[in-house]
Amino acid sequence: MENTLLFNYAEQNKDLMVELEELLTSNPALAPENGGKGELAKARCLIEWLCQNGIEKSWIQEFDAPDSRVPEGKRPNVVVTIPGESDEYSIWVMAHLDVVPVGDLKLWNSDPWKVHRDGDKLIGRGVEDNQQGLCSGVLAALSYVKNNVKPKHTVKLLFMADEEVGSTYGMIWLLHNTTLFKKQDLFLIPDGGDPKGETIEVAEKNILWLKVHVQGKQCHGSRPDQGKNACLAACALSLSLHQMESVFSRKDSLFEPDYSTFQPTMRFSNVEGVNIIPGEDTFCMDCRILPCYSINEVLQEVEKRKNQIEQEYGVSVEYTALQNSESPATSVNAPVVLKLADAIKKVHGIEPRTIGIGGGTVGAELRRLGFDCVVWSTMDETAHMPNEYCYLKNIVADAKTLIQLFSE
Repeated sequence: MENTLLFNYAEQNKDLMVELEELLTSNPALAPENGGKGELAKARCLIEWLCQNGIEKSWIQEFDAPDSRVPEGKRPNVVVTIPGESDEYSIWVMAHLDVVPVGDLKLWNSDPWKVHRDGDKLIGRGVEDNQQGLCSGVLAALSYVKNNVKPKHTVKLLFMADEEVGSTYGMIWLLHNTTLFKKQDLFLIPDGGDPKGETIEVAEKNILWLKVHVQGKQCHGSRPDQGKNACLAACALSLSLHQMESVFSRKDSLFEPDYSTFQPTMRFSNVEGVNIIPGEDTFCMDCRILPCYSINEVLQEVEKRKNQIEQEYGVSVEYTALQNSESPATSVNAPVVLKLADAIKKVHGIEPRTIGIGGGTVGAELRRLGFDCVVWSTMDETAHMPNEYCYLKNIVADAKTLIQLFSE
């Protein structure tokens, strides 16, 4: 009976979520790496909105990570605690405040920093990644608060910084500078999913990003014999690194694609003339590696192929890891998996399934330190795209699932 009351609140307050999405989108939260000032303005607006809509100020804690690159020298991490009947463990809903840049404005059909509503669809930068999950958590919490119902266990909403560029000032900082999290807590990250809300992510591929610099010798385009073509060597090396798929060739049906990938991506400019053979060339690799392989194994193979290219082309090669992340999987029998699956079945009547993903979330940081967590949401996954969108019906559907989870 209580859940019906709470579900009704979620259904009847879609416009409140439109209001919150509009507020959040109008406060661009870009990391310094993306030319922004961080998330502080957005966090402050969110806190003010929460207090105006029924969240007690005493329930809100701020954990600021120092960062001298932003105007006020700090990156915000906000925790909202909704007291439950039992504090034996807490249920966390973890969303991030930061967003990615809009990219090419010509590809947008509306102002990316203003929510455009098209029926049930909301369009704008950040509306899905990760404001949809943020709003679902808020709507579920408000359904309890506004109806004077206590969740069975304490609920904690986390709004964190810096997820889009590595989580140094967000999850990583929290894990190493606070004692917020308990091993018995349940951790849900609404930062990935599928249109039906039936997939529960329990594992991520290991991620290795490489920046590779090739040093050769510049010369005139007509006299390649007098130089060492760094571009040619870089192309050969990027192809060789891509072909590591044949070395790390195991498959795992938990993931899509079900194999490890080694992809050349960003390339830096080298020379300014067609008739100049470059003496330097720099490129990047995005490697997504099945958990059965360690990153150290991959780096050993990278070193071997690097040496081969140096010998063949007479160049020198240096590389750095821009990201190096690996973590164990959450057991499919972990309490957070079983309880979420039960809530999905009860609310939506669908049979959820567990999966792994190639993308990276803060789940990797939690799992690495022994915290079981899941990534789940109902979404089309338009993150980072032009005309990013979410559906109000998904915000409500996910809020109802959280309401059920909080009641068990």
